[in-house]
Amino acid sequence: MNKVNLLLKGIRIDELSFKMNNMRLEPDAKIEMKPSITRQVRGANESDKVCFITLSVKIESTQEEPKPFDVVVTLTGLIESDAVTDSEKRETVIEGTAILFPYLRSTLTSLTATAMTPPIILPLPEGVIFPEDKDNIEIVN
Repeated sequence: MNKVNLLLKGIRIDELSFKMNNMRLEPDAKIEMKPSITRQVRGANESDKVCFITLSVKIESTQEEPKPFDVVVTLTGLIESDAVTDSEKRETVIEGTAILFPYLRSTLTSLTATAMTPPIILPLPEGVIFPEDKDNIEIVN
């Protein structure tokens, strides 16, 4: 497969949310945060060479798994590429996601640190970020 040329043309924050929950923790309590990371990909109506990749990370408290806070970070990147074939478009999404992930990661860390809680640092991924990248993905127009 040929390497796809791509360019991050812009990035924006769609949502930043932090809400402290009324939860009392023991001094040595360990809580598993289990962040949920999602991605949405859509093409641009104006050009076949442009796509929007939206990444979101959420940590939300539930009855079964209470958390000291709820946090949501969502950002969208505008990616331009020379992809023509479906496999090249798939590669654009995978590479575009890899370009955007550090922004998502640092924004989550900054938000939680600014809220004066222990900062949440997402681990660096080994290989692809989403398991479905090993299979086919579909670009939604």
